[in-house]
Amino acid sequence: MTGSVANASAASGTEVGYPNGHLGHLKPEEQEALESFKTYLAEKGYYKPGPPASHDEQTLLRYLRARRWNVVDAFKQFKETEDWRKANDLNVLYDTIDLEAYEASRRLYPQWTGRRDRRGIPLYLFEIRHLDSKTVSTYEKAAETNPSKAVTDGQTSPKLLRLFALYENLTRFAQPLCTELPDRAHATTTPITLSTNIVDVSGVSLRQFWNLKSHMQAASQLATAHYPETLDRIFIIGAPSYFSTVWGWIKRWFDPITVSKIFIVSPSEVKATLEEFIDPKNIPKQYGGELEFTWGDQPKTDPFIKETVRWENGLKDFPEGPKYWRPTADGTRMECVAVGSEGGKQRMVSVGTVERICNVKEVEKKVNGDAETLAEEVKGLSVGDDEKKEVVETGEGATVPAVSA
Repeated sequence: MTGSVANASAASGTEVGYPNGHLGHLKPEEQEALESFKTYLAEKGYYKPGPPASHDEQTLLRYLRARRWNVVDAFKQFKETEDWRKANDLNVLYDTIDLEAYEASRRLYPQWTGRRDRRGIPLYLFEIRHLDSKTVSTYEKAAETNPSKAVTDGQTSPKLLRLFALYENLTRFAQPLCTELPDRAHATTTPITLSTNIVDVSGVSLRQFWNLKSHMQAASQLATAHYPETLDRIFIIGAPSYFSTVWGWIKRWFDPITVSKIFIVSPSEVKATLEEFIDPKNIPKQYGGELEFTWGDQPKTDPFIKETVRWENGLKDFPEGPKYWRPTADGTRMECVAVGSEGGKQRMVSVGTVERICNVKEVEKKVNGDAETLAEEVKGLSVGDDEKKEVVETGEGATVPAVSA
């Protein structure tokens, strides 16, 4: 490994790593930096204290941690991200992306298994051998057309913008869901803003790595710039003998903090290492665990999650495609809404709700239950106002893809 299991444990111990530096576990100087950051952002016109505030504190903390609590440096990265999001209409991209275009991206890149690690952080799997040059070429050609109602400045490649719909799913769906699950340490104080990743590089030739180099570099650098501190532990499995050469490229794509979280696991250490951080029932069988999860599968939702969600519209699991969580009108629960488009028809369907467990000072949108207000959250839809109202209130006219068993 690049670091031993003991070192990996230390990275999440009492001095460094989650939950330290997160809400509920801030040192006095870190709390002071957060307040200074909010004031500085407000002065620059990038933050409104509300209520409701324009950005939640857990998001602001991601930028501070990424820039080692330097307010000015954190502002620079935050500003660049906010400008980039606005220039590329990221919210509209996610809310209106064509479902098949979204799924085409999901099938290529890190996939949520539907499970979590021992700390309650969502667990992702990335099998790189599926990302061969032919597949990437086909995907990139298909991605030349805009799959959503977003209007962009053209500076970011469309093929990469589709990828960032997946990062939006991480921050708007998977992390908020895991935040409100009560079966984890710090559930009432500390939101989940990270992900744990198993990266399988077995069966990948040096030529394949080389052919993917520019594509993966561009994606990694943009993700590091605009979604800081969303990655926690990254376990690289199946590394071939030449991987030290590849590692020399890869580690330059990330900041030092991210590099410190990456562990190259030898074949003999895979099962023991993963079990230290992940319950065996949540580890895919091919890595010594018990979970039936094959690359490309829809998430195999944790039975506890299924029991915790109060399902709506006849659903028993989360549908395919983009989804996000928002507070209910009374603020006591979080509601999951499935969005995206199919056949040009906008989808906005209530999937279910969970009780709010994490009692931090939330920054949230005002939700008053008015259907017209809810519909306006998605701009530029291809349906009329009356149709929007019908979809929001009843789900009629919206399509819900088949869910996984």
